[in-house]
Amino acid sequence: MSDLKRTGLYDIHVELGAKMVPFAGYDMPVQYPLGVMKEHIHTRTSAGLFDVSHMGQVLLRPKSGDVADAALALESLVPVSLLALKEGRQRYAMFTNDAGGITDDLMVANRGDHLFVVVNAACKGADIAHMQANLSDMCEIEVIEDRALLALQGPLAEAVLAAIAPVAEMKFMDVAIVGSDFGDLWVSRSGYSGEDGYEVSVSNDQAAAFARALLATDGVEPIGLGARDSLRLEAGLCLYGNDIDETTSPVEGAIEWAIQKVRRNGGERAGGFPGADRILNELENGAARRRVGILPDGRAPMRAHTLLFADETSDTTIGEITSGAFGPTIERPMSMGYVTTEHAATGNTIYAEVRGKRLPATVADMPFRPSTYKR
Repeated sequence: MSDLKRTGLYDIHVELGAKMVPFAGYDMPVQYPLGVMKEHIHTRTSAGLFDVSHMGQVLLRPKSGDVADAALALESLVPVSLLALKEGRQRYAMFTNDAGGITDDLMVANRGDHLFVVVNAACKGADIAHMQANLSDMCEIEVIEDRALLALQGPLAEAVLAAIAPVAEMKFMDVAIVGSDFGDLWVSRSGYSGEDGYEVSVSNDQAAAFARALLATDGVEPIGLGARDSLRLEAGLCLYGNDIDETTSPVEGAIEWAIQKVRRNGGERAGGFPGADRILNELENGAARRRVGILPDGRAPMRAHTLLFADETSDTTIGEITSGAFGPTIERPMSMGYVTTEHAATGNTIYAEVRGKRLPATVADMPFRPSTYKR
């Protein structure tokens, strides 16, 4: 365990009684004494504070001085439109490989004269190398090592953070650099819970004090990876490595909503990204399988790697569950996974093999619980 990295908030986690576990090479809190169920509900009803400092933060500075050049350069690696991304806004994107699979999903923000990119912890080494290998001619690539990243999520998030920094006027997917008693905060109004909230990058030397100030506020509790997972699953959000991976295309993964018309066939900048042939074809003609929501009929959760069948007797699988848990807010088990397209219609009954038994489940729309982003 000694080779695990620690975030700058490690001592706070231990002080608060967190159960620490290995995650993406880091020693991270999976839960606090409140427990996963109560942490989940607290985030939905008040505000939860998450340490996400293990994620990668990268600045792409165009050598020309024109942020459009950085946007066009990054478009060569992702199938989304970044040239149209306005200053002060961010967008969801994904790196793809030559086979049309997803090598990571990420957030890209336009901060006026450069782009700010946040990548997943487990992929950040490969992602940074990928950007350095492909973008260095056009961009200076600055890997941020001296800033922590925290997420404040839930209906009280605005009031809590607005007492520290001027963030109340921000809308969902806005980004800003704002002053505070804890130095400049890099703020986005976004998150991974389906709740209104913020992700905040703060300098390492101020991170602990900033976290303590938030936790000292009525209604804010620390939240671990366990509740983070059930929150994002209720919100229908993918976990990279589980629900999408290098074998999954954006169309299979049901995230083609992130691919704007300008990058599709007939668009002004169609293609030009790795795996474009497969992805553009699937955008027009569909994929053989599809990520869907799945609601078990009973009370038993259907977890990752559970095989799915069209009926109670067939020997042929139609897919597999990739994530499954009990949903504390919806008060029932929930899953997501892949099924062949012919079985992907909402309302369709399918069967999961749990402990040797075929149990019925229903294909369902996601999110399982409506999101509350401030539009």
